[in-house]
Amino acid sequence: MLSLAVTAPATPTPPEEIAAALEHIGPLHGLPLEERLWLARNGREVVAGAGEVLFEEGAVAEHMVLILKGEIHVRRLHGGPMALFIGRTGQMTGLLPYSRMKGYGGQGLAISPVWALLIHRDDFPAMLAAIPSMAQRSVSTLLDRVREVTRIEQQAEKLTALGKLAGNLAHELNNPASAAQRAAATLVEALQANRNNRFKLVKLALKEEQIRGIVAWEEKVLTRTLPVPAPAPEPGALAFISREEALRAWLAGIGCEDVWEIAPQLAEQCVTAADLDELRAILSPAELCISLQFFARYLRSTRAAETLVNSTARIFDLIGAVKDYSNMDRAPILEVDVPAGLDATLQMMRSRMDHVQIERDYAPDLPRISAYGGELNQVWTALIENALDALGNHGLLRITCRLEGEMLLVEIWDTGPGIPPELQERIFEPFFTTKAPGRGLGLGLDYAMRIVRKHRGHLSVKSEPGSTCFRVRLPLDQLQAY
Repeated sequence: MLSLAVTAPATPTPPEEIAAALEHIGPLHGLPLEERLWLARNGREVVAGAGEVLFEEGAVAEHMVLILKGEIHVRRLHGGPMALFIGRTGQMTGLLPYSRMKGYGGQGLAISPVWALLIHRDDFPAMLAAIPSMAQRSVSTLLDRVREVTRIEQQAEKLTALGKLAGNLAHELNNPASAAQRAAATLVEALQANRNNRFKLVKLALKEEQIRGIVAWEEKVLTRTLPVPAPAPEPGALAFISREEALRAWLAGIGCEDVWEIAPQLAEQCVTAADLDELRAILSPAELCISLQFFARYLRSTRAAETLVNSTARIFDLIGAVKDYSNMDRAPILEVDVPAGLDATLQMMRSRMDHVQIERDYAPDLPRISAYGGELNQVWTALIENALDALGNHGLLRITCRLEGEMLLVEIWDTGPGIPPELQERIFEPFFTTKAPGRGLGLGLDYAMRIVRKHRGHLSVKSEPGSTCFRVRLPLDQLQAY
């Protein structure tokens, strides 16, 4: 039964014309005329219009397809559309001799009018007998196809990883950026308010001893680091509320305006009514209220400035982690600090670790190794992400790094459900995945394995329920590494 949704032309093309067109098929270059005539006479000529679906994803593959004219796009629909293969004039594709292909990996769509010659799988033995060179031509085409599909899948895997990394980084940057924005707005507001308040301070015309008393009182309050003990033990939040309400009542009692602005700032600095009594001894109610209003705004603007400093420092740290992770502005091969690379990778994925306990166990004074730093960080990303998927973002992640003979050993442990014994040997196979469709292409661990082997290292796994460990061993001898 024909698995391709194509039809024969209204008027069959003479075999001699088909044989002439076959001369332009890349893998058939140099094929003698009599052998091309055999293909023309034993194949099935078909045509399809632009926009027609030639086959559906998963349909049984039964034919070798020689594209004489036109272009076919094969797209994977499950897990999101993705260009998987483009077949153009002059290509030999479909099911080939010696291929393990069972079905089509995507939906085939004719982009332009298609003219093709089909050879059914039942005719392969006769074809190989009549055209012995087709064996080598088919194997060469298969190898080229595997390399191309692997390249496309690897690119898709990298783009997926990049998307996850960008999401994690955006999440991490959003918190300090939002805090910095709020702090800047608060600082501007407080500064503007004190600008309007400065003339009230000048009009007070305070005496020298009053100024010294205010300065001494403020210094005592500003250097206070521990909350003043409450009369009765109370939780921190309740103690703050109680202290703020007491300050509000005290300030309202002497007729202060803007009590709502002053009391919270003083309460946060652990000022008590007893502290205000000390200040009341040297200032009149009007003088005290204006002085405290200025001081409260100073506290508010100071805290906003501190938040700005901390937030921008956090952003700077994240940018540094990105540079360490990606090894920007560095040579491809460099002296790599492996623990620093592990920490940078953890920093990139921090948004997934809110409920994950992280343990680091790095041996002191570990030597640097000559390596492709950016590629090693991709290994750590694949292994840590694999562990987080197993944990479901809840559990324990432990990373160790130590010397083992002439090798540097990195272990990434997780307390997830483990990998079944029958799958432990397959998880490093390309395109093998236990994740749901659309959540992984099965290339992460394969890519990690190839990078480790590129560094003359070894990657292995040991797993049982509640304990899975990936071990990466990298040689210390730089001459052996390359």
